[in-house]
Amino acid sequence: MSTFLQAIEMGVGAWAWGDRMVWQYGAGYTDEDVRQAFFAAVENGITLVDTAEIYGRGRSERLIGAFLPQLPRPVLVATKYFPYPWRLGGRPLRRALQASLQRLGLKQVDLYQVHWPTPLVSIDALMNAMADAAEEGLVRAIGVSNYDVEQMMLAQSALQRRGWQLAANQVEYSLLNRKVEKNGLLKRCQEMGVRLIAYSPLAMGLLTGKYTPENPPPGLRGRKYARRLAAIQPLIRLLEEVGAAHEGKTPAQVALNWTICKGALPIPGAKNARQAALNAGALGWRLSEEEIARLDEASEQV
Repeated sequence: MSTFLQAIEMGVGAWAWGDRMVWQYGAGYTDEDVRQAFFAAVENGITLVDTAEIYGRGRSERLIGAFLPQLPRPVLVATKYFPYPWRLGGRPLRRALQASLQRLGLKQVDLYQVHWPTPLVSIDALMNAMADAAEEGLVRAIGVSNYDVEQMMLAQSALQRRGWQLAANQVEYSLLNRKVEKNGLLKRCQEMGVRLIAYSPLAMGLLTGKYTPENPPPGLRGRKYARRLAAIQPLIRLLEEVGAAHEGKTPAQVALNWTICKGALPIPGAKNARQAALNAGALGWRLSEEEIARLDEASEQV
């Protein structure tokens, strides 16, 4: 496992930084809010930011590229390659990487990930292109995203033939989506030394406790999750109860700590400085085994 990923407990996800369709970027939060969120995250000990070329059609990467020179110390940057159907073979990956590096203002990205598996290009071809980029010094560590166990093992084998290791697999994981526990992916990652990075660790805001059946999230999220809001209220109440026993931690902080205790690296998003600082409050303490078991049981009931 790449040692820098092993040492990190939590990062910040930059999906919402420029995304209008899901997160309503520009309606309720601005570039300045995002800038303050980024700096608040770093000031509170977060050292990894995760983005992708498709987030806001490159705007997320451009915003981060504008913020990075203003930091008092460097942070680690992860981004992703999206295997569009017209991107066949390995050559488009290098072009996409160069475009990402240009937007980010970097010569090397710390973690480069294939965003989704695709039937149109072999895993071997993609991993060979990744190894080429790493050998050229453009990529420090190689990852995948949304790969199942079999796909991940194929990626690892392809990289090992080139003398590289798979560093990470970024997948959805939260108290409301525990598929990676059920299907063995989390355990296999730990056995292989692959860091499981958990995206949507707050289930797109549902685990913050601020949404109810009467007050659903806006836009696509509200339409997608409206029917689940009533069912998750007992879990939210338990998150509040557990948080109260830890000097008033919020439901979101408890939910993030649960993910960390499971051995994953959560990357919650933040639209403003307050959210970023609150997310960082999940660090520096630990749930008990009994509390984890109670949360597991409550999540099974949802």
